[in-house]
Amino acid sequence: MTPSYPKVHVIINPASGPNRPILNTLNDVFRKHGVDWDVSITKRYGDATRQAKDAIARGVDLVVGYGGDGTQHELANAVIGTSMPMGILPGGTGNGFAREIGIPKELDAAVELLCTSQTVRQVDAVLVGNEYFIQRLYAGIPPESQTSRDLKERYGLLAYAITLPKQVLGATESEYRITIDGRITNVSGIKCYIVNSGKTGTGLSIDVDFSASDGFLDVFVVSRKPLSIMSAQARFFRLPTWDAGLYYWRGREVTIEAEPEQAIWMDGEYHGSSPVTAKIKPGALAVVAP
Repeated sequence: MTPSYPKVHVIINPASGPNRPILNTLNDVFRKHGVDWDVSITKRYGDATRQAKDAIARGVDLVVGYGGDGTQHELANAVIGTSMPMGILPGGTGNGFAREIGIPKELDAAVELLCTSQTVRQVDAVLVGNEYFIQRLYAGIPPESQTSRDLKERYGLLAYAITLPKQVLGATESEYRITIDGRITNVSGIKCYIVNSGKTGTGLSIDVDFSASDGFLDVFVVSRKPLSIMSAQARFFRLPTWDAGLYYWRGREVTIEAEPEQAIWMDGEYHGSSPVTAKIKPGALAVVAP
C-alpha cells in the first residue's frame, strides 16, 4: 500500500520530553510503510521553522515536528501559506496541541497515523505581527518567573502547579485595556489570555466551550479577586455555574494594552512586551489528523 506521504522530513527537538528511542521507532514504522524519510535536529528557537522551510523547498510531501507545543508552533509558521500540511509527533511535556488534534500519545501509533491517515484538518491560526500562534497567547508572568525547562523535565505537568503560587503571589496587577472587534473593556488583572486552542496535556481545557476551528478567539482575565479565580476554575472544570462567563469575551481581533506593561508569551515562548494585537485566520493551518 502506498503511504499517504511518501517523502517525509522529521524535525526533532532533543530537549523535549522524556528520553526514548526516537530514531528506532521512526525507522521501524516508516520502513514498514515504505516511507523515504530523514531528520534534522533543533538547537535553538527558530531552527524548526528554518528547517521546515528548507525541507518544503526540497520537495518533501510532509514536514513533521517531534517535540512539544513550541516545536509545533515553529512548524506551523513554516507551513502556513503553503499547500502542505504539518504532522505532529508528541514529544514534549504537555503536548496540548497534539491532544487538540487527537494525535495518539504513543510515538509508534503517532508515526503510524502519518503513514496511513487520509485526513487533513484545517484549524485556525492567529496572526501577531508577522508570526502566528496556534494555541494561546497571554500577557503576564515575567521571564524569570516562568516554569523552567529543568522543572518540566523533572516533574512533567506537575511543574506548572509548583510554579503557579509563586507566579500569582509575585505578579504585578495591571490595568488592562482590551479591545475586541472595536469594543473596549477596562479590567485589572495579573494575566490576560487570548486562546485559539485551549486543550492542555491533561486533556482538560483552560477555557470554556472553545474550538480551534470556529473562527473565534476566546479572551479572559485572571486577577487576585476571588470571583476571577472562581470563574477561571469554573471554565477549566466545565462547571455549570453562573460565574463561568465572567472575565470572559470572544472576538476575531483582540488588542491587549497593560499599565504597567506585561510580558507577552505566545505558545510558551517569550514574545516581548505589551501592547499586542492578535487576528484570527480561520482554517489557515492544515494538520494531518485521525
